[in-house]
Amino acid sequence: MSDAPSGPLDGIRVLELAGLGPAPFGCMVLADLGAHVLRVARPGGGTALMPPEHEVTNRGRATITLDLRDHAGLARALDLVEQADVLVEGFRPGVTERLGVGPETCAERNPRLVYARMTGWGQTGPLADRAGHDLTYLAISGALSLIGPPDARPTIPLNLVADYGGGGMLLVTGVLAALLERERSGRGQVVDTAMIDGVSLLLAQTWSFRNAGLRRDERGANLLDGGAPFYDTYLCADGGYVALAALEPQFYAAFLDGVADTTDTSTWPDRNDRASWPQLRACIAAAFLQRPRDAWAARFAGSDACVARVLSLDEAVAHPHLAHRDSYHDWAAGGRQPAAAPRFSRSAARAADGADDAADVLRAWGLRP
Repeated sequence: MSDAPSGPLDGIRVLELAGLGPAPFGCMVLADLGAHVLRVARPGGGTALMPPEHEVTNRGRATITLDLRDHAGLARALDLVEQADVLVEGFRPGVTERLGVGPETCAERNPRLVYARMTGWGQTGPLADRAGHDLTYLAISGALSLIGPPDARPTIPLNLVADYGGGGMLLVTGVLAALLERERSGRGQVVDTAMIDGVSLLLAQTWSFRNAGLRRDERGANLLDGGAPFYDTYLCADGGYVALAALEPQFYAAFLDGVADTTDTSTWPDRNDRASWPQLRACIAAAFLQRPRDAWAARFAGSDACVARVLSLDEAVAHPHLAHRDSYHDWAAGGRQPAAAPRFSRSAARAADGADDAADVLRAWGLRP
């Protein structure tokens, strides 16, 4: 048995009905935090995008195969429900009810069960039974209209925002809150996590700026969307890029000090004059073209100018700060994976991915490895 330190969720048993996207990511986070996550896969099921042994979001749990359409498979699943603290499913509304493992049925078997549902649109509403992806929810929420340059189409920010920020992370938040509430009430409940809700929630500060009349309803024209020339990315002499995020006056002053040996910044327009932003952007762009990317990194090392190299994934792994914090490490199937987060002073979270870890999960559920 593994002798690794236990995470803060050690002893919590999570039953995951295998799916794709934010639900597996959320279960990965719960497993990283020490929960004993048992994944129930359907016969012949699997991720269509890649071999399952290379799917990092599958780490930290054991998998068993059950056919929920078969009487014996369903009975076995309901037996597992009786042992579970949490059940996570990521199907369209009504699917688990038709399979016989809906929230009411499970609550009858285990009144303390936290039943976490992860969908794009939520359990109710005109679009509840429709298909969607990260990009769909970004579009409908209004977020996508805000991302990208003003003279081009909206930019796709990978699938980080709706799938994992508004979806998987809020799923984890809902599960943890329901488990905490259960300590007071002694009862489980259904957690309805919808990516469309999550993306809308992530727009809280954006709505604050808009309500205060401090943002324009156009891309690339605002403080945090690339509209401000002191919060943008710039090309360097070698074709690499740097990110400049000198929002506060003192950080901007540090940036000006850093470029003063190659550029006369005394002629630059006032950054508080929005009408001069195009001119200021041209000045900053010309300054960064004077040196290669890594030379700028060296120039601003130790500075609060908030100038950073735009790194590739492989470069990020080798960055001294990320290396110091062991932010990435080797993945058992080959390649790399991100470390568990956040960090704890006593109950260490960890990104488990080995056969011994899967065996530990099975034993925690009373199953034979």
